[in-house]
Amino acid sequence: MHVLIAGGGVGGLTLAMSLHERGIRCTVFEAATEVRELGVGINTLPHAIRELAALGLLPALDAVAVRTRELRYLNRFGQEIWVEKRGIYAGHEVPQFSIHRGWLHGVLWNAAKERLAPDAILTGKRLVGFSQTAGGVTARFADGSTAHGDVLVGADGIHSAVRAILHPQDGGIRWNGIQMWRGALDWPAFEGGDTMIVAGDMKEKLVLYPIGAGRTPDTRLTNWVVCAQIGDATRPPPRREDWSRPGRLDEVLPHVRRFRMPFLDVEAMVRATPEFWEYPMCDRDPLPFWTQGRVTLLGDAAHPMYPVGSNGASQAVLDARCLAALLAERPVEEALAAYEAERLPKTAEIVRSNRLGGPERVVDVVSERAPDGFARLEDVISREELAAIAGGYAKMAGFAVAQP
Repeated sequence: MHVLIAGGGVGGLTLAMSLHERGIRCTVFEAATEVRELGVGINTLPHAIRELAALGLLPALDAVAVRTRELRYLNRFGQEIWVEKRGIYAGHEVPQFSIHRGWLHGVLWNAAKERLAPDAILTGKRLVGFSQTAGGVTARFADGSTAHGDVLVGADGIHSAVRAILHPQDGGIRWNGIQMWRGALDWPAFEGGDTMIVAGDMKEKLVLYPIGAGRTPDTRLTNWVVCAQIGDATRPPPRREDWSRPGRLDEVLPHVRRFRMPFLDVEAMVRATPEFWEYPMCDRDPLPFWTQGRVTLLGDAAHPMYPVGSNGASQAVLDARCLAALLAERPVEEALAAYEAERLPKTAEIVRSNRLGGPERVVDVVSERAPDGFARLEDVISREELAAIAGGYAKMAGFAVAQP
């Protein structure tokens, strides 16, 4: 068997190494001509880290990431709403990692380059089309070249060309009107140096977490995200070239100033960030199917979701591991059908939940009921209601701690 993988991101590289582990030949076709460590912070959940650990990647990840100890949900005044342990501190066998997205990609890229054949990862190969027969599939690339294999997997992201071909009537990228400003800088450690903070609500939110060691023992490379509702779902998303442009202080600071964190001067941190970027918060509607013949989708090509609940990259890893295992066990058509049956419903449920806030809905509910803060949290919401929101999401998304 020869599997063609369009896209050399987290999902595509995890799939490549998982296929290699099972003795299945594959080739990764990456559109970019040069692979760089781009992006800012990302969280990877224990159910995904367990799969990457099975590929022998835990030491490399541990060397560049932060083992997240705790997640705290706060209102915009810094009042505590919900706190939960994460990763190994919550009873999982492996950590939750907070990590620079570029470093996560670098770990996967380097490992794949070491393990796969020299010609198994090709850059400058942007897929523009494909054709298939009962016995195979041929991929076509923008440079005029082609490649033939037994399976084609579209792991080519939210702007997926494979998805567009499979679903020409797809409604396209959906923007909820929320703009995100994201940056990272070396900053004094807060709350133990391994705590993730989510504060505010869906209309105006602040997310903070360390993603790596700092220049000194007392600092961490700290990721910050500011989200603000600047439009509504009736407006089209910004042009693709506007998805990762430099942010402006005069646009983000009015939102930053609404937050009061007792442990951190948020405005000083944002002002000190040498460069930060803005992105629209977008997803796509769940698809009726991922697979057509010998072609299927994976990761953001299949189920792009709002960055709520730390699930995007984690679900791509789970897709990859599931697909590789099935391709090793069953005929192609049967394997792809089983993969879609297993993964499509689960990821569609997460996409829909994330649109409602996912586990972060705990801050939305409290903000709605007590917009000016509270004297006693129990007068606003019960612990049982909070636990149902946060715990229910963990169970639905597949990373709840297994109970004896």
